[in-house]
Amino acid sequence: MEPAKKIKYDKRTGLVKAESYCAYQERSQQEVRSKLYDWGLWPNEVEEVISELIGNNFLNEERFARAYVSGKFSIKHWGKIKIKQGLKLKKITDKMISVALNTIDYDDYLETILKTAEKKLPFIKESDPYKRKYKLVTYLMGKGFESDLIIEVLKSNNLP
Repeated sequence: MEPAKKIKYDKRTGLVKAESYCAYQERSQQEVRSKLYDWGLWPNEVEEVISELIGNNFLNEERFARAYVSGKFSIKHWGKIKIKQGLKLKKITDKMISVALNTIDYDDYLETILKTAEKKLPFIKESDPYKRKYKLVTYLMGKGFESDLIIEVLKSNNLP
């Protein structure tokens, strides 16, 4: 059986497809760049298409970063550490990452840590209070929350 033929697009078709790809949801430049290479465009064509997408406001790194932060925090309940790692993987600049992370309200952030902890607690089957607390803190750190904030939230709410 022959391998599936890879479709190769010209620059114009690549631009049209990239516009609809970006219109569907916010994308990072890196995601679009990878997609354009997948479609067989040459490096100079890829950069021209990227420039055109930015010029026509189909591609906007800050808008992408803000949307990413908003979604991962409010829907997935991720902490800032995990969100930051995700943005770094998408090749977003540190400056843009900190601008986007600053859109998270501090009180909402602490409230999310608390709610996530309260939701997880009943599922931790451990009688030793120290091990129980350790498991809870480890879980919350895995969600990307900062250990000092976790400890502060647990202590101020009398959780294990």
